[in-house]
Amino acid sequence: MNKIKFLGTGGGRFVVSKQFRKSGGIWLTLDRTNVLIDPGPGSLVRILSSKPKLDPRDLDGIILSHRHIDHTNDANIIIEAMTNGGWDKKGVLFAPIQALEEDPVVFRYVRNYLDKTEILKEKGQYKIGNIKFETPVKHIHHGVECYGFNINGKDISISIITDTKYFNGLESFYQGGILILNVVFVKNKKNLEHFDVKDVEKIISINKPKLTILTHFGMGMVKSKPWEIAESLSKRFGVKVIAASDGMEINPNDY
Repeated sequence: MNKIKFLGTGGGRFVVSKQFRKSGGIWLTLDRTNVLIDPGPGSLVRILSSKPKLDPRDLDGIILSHRHIDHTNDANIIIEAMTNGGWDKKGVLFAPIQALEEDPVVFRYVRNYLDKTEILKEKGQYKIGNIKFETPVKHIHHGVECYGFNINGKDISISIITDTKYFNGLESFYQGGILILNVVFVKNKKNLEHFDVKDVEKIISINKPKLTILTHFGMGMVKSKPWEIAESLSKRFGVKVIAASDGMEINPNDY
């Protein structure tokens, strides 16, 4: 069965370091292919304690949007778990070159456990199992090399806009029927390189996706009850908007 499983919905250094929201990333099952996107701190624990249970050995690969610790912390142990401690060579790692070169966040020795490693680039096109995905534009407003994703299965299209400051035309690169947005701030008062609610408003008012899912919440979003923000956005713009919660699982075929 196809599914999007939110192993964690925390974003920003304080929510993640205090684990007010978990930070395990997103498990995606699409057309019998399993990928883990941005396995932050606690990802393996969240996988093994998931209900229904998940097995890291079922993963076909791992995708890292960028090298920051809240997106990569568990990458090495997930590779260990996926490959049965390195005894079963399998899987693909997709990551920007910054995650692999000087001061790598993915250790060189665990990369030997994989079938291959592929470098993410702007306008890159990739395939894993029965899934195709692309990295349409580099998110230059985040301090490190960072990418969002357009993921396509047989009948489903999912766009994930990972960490970035909004820039003009950003929404044109992400036209998936299901849109997942990392929203750290209610109001980005310090002009930091993350989305706030006004950025969400711009994007959904133009793209009108079938479903928008908000995740990767900073402290302000957590305190402001993101499910209420999502409900308000749904009413204002006439589109379905929901706030992800830790452990939430949806079937993309329902939308």
